Amino acid sequence: MDDALISAIKNIIEISSDEEEIIKNLFTLKEYKKGEFFLKEGEVCKYVGFIRDGLVRYYINDDGEERTYGFSKENEFTSNFESFGPQTPSNQIIQALEDSTIWTITYENLQKLYAQVKNGERFGRLSIEYVLIKTLKDRNSFHTDSPKSRYEKFIKEHFDLQQRLSQYYIASYVGVKPQSLSRIRKRTSL
Repeated sequence: MDDALISAIKNIIEISSDEEEIIKNLFTLKEYKKGEFFLKEGEVCKYVGFIRDGLVRYYINDDGEERTYGFSKENEFTSNFESFGPQTPSNQIIQALEDSTIWTITYENLQKLYAQVKNGERFGRLSIEYVLIKTLKDRNSFHTDSPKSRYEKFIKEHFDLQQRLSQYYIASYVGVKPQSLSRIRKRTSL
């Protein structure tokens, strides 16, 4: 198992070497080719993932139009807790934008982690809070910030993703068509 996942968990909670072994046995490494789905619309989210390599985007289908509202990359967790927690169908889609390798844990195995690792439930709560807060900030920004302001935030928060994302996905995240994004980029001094 990658040290990155164990390090990420240790950044949130303390774990013993025995607990580290428990965690290693609960996660499975899965590979997703560019364009494949970690989660499709209408499916129940089966996993919480930790991205070892790659990049995913979060979006919804709004009457046939894709609306991107977030991205996750290496050393970040990914899931749709709105579906994963209650095990209900998702309206959110999570798609690999690059070939991606993701450590995954099922709902059942996460329950085992909570039961067998002393601070497991704390880990789950803090991880979910982090993802939820990030998602809420991105969604709220869509309703309160101008497209120019959203683009400036994107550049500041995701500077490293500019070369990895198509203009289409950045435009979708900002909430404009690609042509409008070009005009915003010309007027932005970043």
